[in-house]
Amino acid sequence: MIMNGEKITVVRVEGDKRAFLPLLLVGDESERMIDGYLERGELFAAYCGEDPVAVCVVVGLAGGLVEVKNLAVDSRWRRRGIGRMMLRSVETLFPGSTIQLGTGEVPSTMLFYQSCGYEVSHRIPDFFILNYDEPIVEDGIQLKDMVYLKKKV
Repeated sequence: MIMNGEKITVVRVEGDKRAFLPLLLVGDESERMIDGYLERGELFAAYCGEDPVAVCVVVGLAGGLVEVKNLAVDSRWRRRGIGRMMLRSVETLFPGSTIQLGTGEVPSTMLFYQSCGYEVSHRIPDFFILNYDEPIVEDGIQLKDMVYLKKKV
């Protein structure tokens, strides 16, 4: 894909997934939580030249369900369609499945996923309070519940 004259490529990471930890921490602020899904998941990275600009970790679940556990775009590359491109790549790789993802209830994040065709499925009350050592604040909002969204592809 070409964006602003820059070629962006998405590849499946076969080597050291932890090398992407700085970007992964953009999407999930807890290294402990990342460690819980990184090795069992598939990691995809978007590159501009040699530089990784985005990552996405997906985990296959039972019954044709695939969960996006982490989606992160480097702050210098946001608002250029790369997050949307990463979701489309995952959707293409898992045809016929249902993709689910969990996020905090931040209006800008919810609008992004809904604009990509994801619909609210359910929520887990107090997920961020119970599972993270420090409060997580996005756009001035402290995250409490995990909101799940789904899309049939």
